[in-house]
Amino acid sequence: MIGFGLSSLKGMSKSSGKMLPNIKGVSKNAGNGLVKITILHTNDSHSHIEPFPNNDPKYPGLGGFARRAALIKKIRKEEKNVLLFDSGDVFQGTPYFNMYGGELEFKLMSDMGYDAATIGNHEFDNGLEGIVKQLPFAKFPFISSNYDFSKTIMNGKTLPYKVFVKDDIKVGVLGLGVELDGLVGKKEYGETVWLNPYEKAAEITHLLKKDMKCDLIVALTHLGVDCDQTKFCDIDLAKQSKNIDLILGGHSHTSIDKPYKFLNSDKKDVYICQEGWAGIKLGRVDFYFEKGKGLKFAEAYTTKKINNRV
Repeated sequence: MIGFGLSSLKGMSKSSGKMLPNIKGVSKNAGNGLVKITILHTNDSHSHIEPFPNNDPKYPGLGGFARRAALIKKIRKEEKNVLLFDSGDVFQGTPYFNMYGGELEFKLMSDMGYDAATIGNHEFDNGLEGIVKQLPFAKFPFISSNYDFSKTIMNGKTLPYKVFVKDDIKVGVLGLGVELDGLVGKKEYGETVWLNPYEKAAEITHLLKKDMKCDLIVALTHLGVDCDQTKFCDIDLAKQSKNIDLILGGHSHTSIDKPYKFLNSDKKDVYICQEGWAGIKLGRVDFYFEKGKGLKFAEAYTTKKINNRV
């Protein structure tokens, strides 16, 4: 069994100044008419199938798909309603990608039971043909809300959103990708049209919330946490949004041990999470619902670094 630990999100939030609820008493058992939804997440694995070598100066012995799989399996045994998501850049970074082009990564993620992923910029490294070639090995959908693939061979191979139902709780998921021009070669992305992620998020989350009556809305983003290097980012998305509850980010390789909490344009809470890169961590957020009355509160965690202990 993989050794790991959870650290509760407590104290002051990053920007709102609000104290987060102390709900230790209900963490192990929703009870009292509450439904618990556990969301696990990864980002920017970059083909790190194996752990870092023990002599690595930054991450000695950390990570590895096998350890991630064991940890996910353990959590699924403990929790009833689990969803597992990835926020992009599964590809590129080790010889496994050079040799297999992403096949191994998608097969292993399928074995782990990923529910959905979004597309990162490095998924384009072998061009659109490279993505299409590997998609049959992914037994989970790719959700991409702001890449218009209609004039490419990727047409119809992604979803603009998806609704998951767990214990009568509807979880709506969208996916937002970084602008490709200047980051990815035109040859690689072809006639893919990038659309403003804030505008697409507003459009799709309105549909998910108002028309499809989702209880929880999750954005899988590959934008980066802040706007220091990019025009669009998770923090601005959170502040401008109306219906997003949780942003699971990628691209900036930011390790957020205590998830950020911001107020959206309606003064409601939005959480931002990201787990660094290379699979050295697994993120987790637990949401608690009262049936018929909606979201009551959330508890956010990060696992300790996935290490050598068994």
